[in-house]
Amino acid sequence: MGAPDVKVPRGVCSAVCIPGTRRALKKGSHACCFDCVPCSEGEISNVSDSENCQKCSDDDWPNEEKDVCVPRILDFLSYKTDMIAIAFSALSVLYFILTIFINGIFVSFRDTPIVKANNRNLSFILLISLELSLLCVHLFIGRPVDITCLLRQISFGILFTIAVSSVLAKTVMVCIAFKATKPGCSWRKCLGVELSYSVVFICSSVQVLNSATWLSVSPPFQEYDRNTYPRLIIIQCNEGSALAFYFMLGYMGFLAAMSFILAFMVRTLPDIFNEAKYITFSLLVFCSVWVCAIPAYLSSKGKHMVTVEIFAILASGIGVMSCIFFPKCYNILLRPEINSKRHLLGKG
Repeated sequence: MGAPDVKVPRGVCSAVCIPGTRRALKKGSHACCFDCVPCSEGEISNVSDSENCQKCSDDDWPNEEKDVCVPRILDFLSYKTDMIAIAFSALSVLYFILTIFINGIFVSFRDTPIVKANNRNLSFILLISLELSLLCVHLFIGRPVDITCLLRQISFGILFTIAVSSVLAKTVMVCIAFKATKPGCSWRKCLGVELSYSVVFICSSVQVLNSATWLSVSPPFQEYDRNTYPRLIIIQCNEGSALAFYFMLGYMGFLAAMSFILAFMVRTLPDIFNEAKYITFSLLVFCSVWVCAIPAYLSSKGKHMVTVEIFAILASGIGVMSCIFFPKCYNILLRPEINSKRHLLGKG
């Protein structure tokens, strides 16, 4: 008979620690007894019975087994991975084309009473600013780089300020028009186009000055956020000066609130010339969207924050355009009999 197999004795107080764990001595036990402890967050061990874990680099993160470092996922609002980005882009282009169509209607019927009675020059300024603001959402989609970070908030702020300033100028002109109905009234001197242009220019200049100061002192820049989510690297835009950013939003809100208050005060005036009720509805939509969006924006991170801002830009821009211009286009195209001087004078 052969010699019996010789078995190597081994300790039974501890098992082999697999990769992804490390040895930790048991308190109150023999020195050869230990526990297998999982590696801490952000660390790995790739050999058995490892006494220490190694930390992954800033651009890597442990896999589920914590035995190898894998690259972190780059997170931003992308056309390739986010269907909502494609939906936002398609909606932006669709309403941009629709706004161009409305602009074409107003140009074609620029000498008709409905277009002239509602200050056609301000209407053209408002439509062009809305067209460009709807397109500027494409600066928010895709991987952020320094140039898009510089342009996205500045372009959005200036274009929307011009749009809201045009609405404010329209509202001021409506108020003055009904105060100037009496012969010899001093308000008649204010009915020229100079006043409406001055309102738009002065209100917009404040935002332009804020943007210029923002870019010269503390401009926005591209930023990598590695701390919010462990397995992601969020590529985002740091706004630079938070004060300038919140001033931009607050100033637009101030102009919208002024327009809303003025339009609400004159909403019940005779309907033939009065555009105030349409302005009231449009600014109600505008203010409601941003009042809801700002808290959601501040409580979001990464691409979710960008999604909230894009939604607010599209919803408020489309709301203003729909409430102010859709009724006019309906009357111009489908009810041409009321688009006459006789009807606007109340003789129709």
